[in-house]
Amino acid sequence: MSKKPFDSAKDAKNVAKHSVSLDRVADFVEVAVLVDDRFDYGETRYRAWGYIDGVAHCLAFTFRDGAMRPISLRRAHAKEMKRYVKEA
Repeated sequence: MSKKPFDSAKDAKNVAKHSVSLDRVADFVEVAVLVDDRFDYGETRYRAWGYIDGVAHCLAFTFRDGAMRPISLRRAHAKEMKRYVKEA
């Protein structure tokens, strides 16, 4: 995925919680993408699974004003990769 804009405060929270910067979205290579319909977010959200430097990650994102906006980026669990990458 190409690098997209994100809020610096959101990035700081993501780093504190998941130890990975949203800036790394630029290096994210997606393998599977699904609509995240677990909750009513008031917008369509997506979850993607893929790799950054060979390490599995999960990316939550949406589209705003025609641009992809990252919401959260974290290391993916092995069970997630096995389940969702197989489904895609």
